[in-house]
Amino acid sequence: MTHRILIVDDDLHIREVIRVALKKAGMNVVEARDGKEALVRFSNDRPDLIVLDIGMPEFDGLDICREIRKSSDVPILFLSARDDEIDRVLGLEIGGDDYVTKPFSPRELVARVNVILRRLTPRPGAPEPGALSKGQLSVDAEQHVATFAGMPLHLTAIEFGILRTFLTRPVAVFNREQIMSAAYQLNIQVSDRTIDSHIRNIRAKLAAVNCDSVIETVHGVGFKLGRCEP
Repeated sequence: MTHRILIVDDDLHIREVIRVALKKAGMNVVEARDGKEALVRFSNDRPDLIVLDIGMPEFDGLDICREIRKSSDVPILFLSARDDEIDRVLGLEIGGDDYVTKPFSPRELVARVNVILRRLTPRPGAPEPGALSKGQLSVDAEQHVATFAGMPLHLTAIEFGILRTFLTRPVAVFNREQIMSAAYQLNIQVSDRTIDSHIRNIRAKLAAVNCDSVIETVHGVGFKLGRCEP
């Protein structure tokens, strides 16, 4: 399956670098120079993933992400020239799946894109579990559907992968390194704060459907699945 990636950046050189790297990896690419064009491209081309620069004038990447999240859970990989942890966590909290700072390695960016896409399209023949559940929480990996008490959950690809990981071992306690390995694969390293941000997002989305016991903190160790009941 050939994936379509939308690159959004006001810097022509950066778009070219990303375009070449993604095409070399066998992906189709569409581009946008600013926020308004990005929304048009998103609507017309229906990309499988968006590589989105945060620092654009007028309509920046965070604004675009908020607008897209009103109607879609398409994976979003943020780019930013600022290696500021507050910005990174903010980007993830409003619905981003991952975050890369400039200057970046095109090879690493492609690897991160592939990790996110694999969360959406499990390999044929891979031992992927089907429907997993605990309490009133259910995750179907094959259909990429998550529900609580029958209500659909709008999760990012990384959030979906984290919940699925917990459900494969519903009584286990996972430390951050285990969660990171399951969610990102390919030995890609992210900070503990990034994992905490994803956990916080999952809790908030479940709380919105009346579940406040989805993931519990085990102090000094990590996290475990809660009762998953209203």
